[in-house]
Amino acid sequence: MQQITDKATLLVREEIELAKVEMTEKVTKLAQSAAIFIAAGVFAIFGLSILLQGFAWFAWWVLPVPASQTFWGFFLVAFLLFLTGGLAGYGASRIVKKTGAPAPTMAMEEAQRIKQTVDEARS
Repeated sequence: MQQITDKATLLVREEIELAKVEMTEKVTKLAQSAAIFIAAGVFAIFGLSILLQGFAWFAWWVLPVPASQTFWGFFLVAFLLFLTGGLAGYGASRIVKKTGAPAPTMAMEEAQRIKQTVDEARS
């Protein structure tokens, strides 16, 4: 019985180590992805600012407003940006709620199998 207890203790320690390794790998991949997204975002923001200014001037040119009221084009583009941002934020919040927190699934499954094996050995 002592040998089974010792082996079970060893297995539990190994499973804890597996969970740590698994979580470290996941966090590392998430950090790398975040760094790439940040770099991409910086370039996209600069490009987007130029593009949006062009859209604002184009909207002013298309809108039936006097030549001295260029601000209407910028207001229209700002409104469309706020609308798009709100919709994107709503969609992202739904995805985050569905995803949940990361968990070491492989380690948890292995721990369940070990528990079943130990329970069967005791019976």
